Amino acid sequence: MEIPAILFYFFAALAVISALAVVLNVRNTVAAALNLVVTMVSLAVIYVLMEAHLVAAIQIMVYGGAIVVLFLFVVMLLNLRTDTFPPGRQRLMKLVAVPLGLLVLAQLLRASGGLPEAPPVPQGFGGYRQLGIALFTDYVLLAEMASLLLTAAMVGALILAKRKID
Repeated sequence: MEIPAILFYFFAALAVISALAVVLNVRNTVAAALNLVVTMVSLAVIYVLMEAHLVAAIQIMVYGGAIVVLFLFVVMLLNLRTDTFPPGRQRLMKLVAVPLGLLVLAQLLRASGGLPEAPPVPQGFGGYRQLGIALFTDYVLLAEMASLLLTAAMVGALILAKRKID
């Protein structure tokens, strides 16, 4: 097995494990958000292995940075002090979820016939040229709608932040 394939499987396993840690870590939301960062960085490394450097950079900046900061901001804003689930119920959920997840994974691998060989990456995959052409020809209306939605969200956030809280 070649080194890129080994790195791919390592970071894929790391992404799956840290994603499970996000879901199973119901007590500490900050630790769950940090596991989400590990998941996003692992996915970015997989994109780099596929030579999609632009997609990897966007993955780290948007998801690894902005979205996780937004999650942490919401966690701090809510200031939750009590656990939703008592500790006994958390253990029960973990004891049920982990074997069930492993069973589903085993069934998926059995049904698909194991891990397939990766197909070759198309020429120019993940580059800025194809993305720019697609954004400004086929998806120009959707890009403009997304920019208007983000502008409205920013105005709403400013209005909520400027409101006097008693």
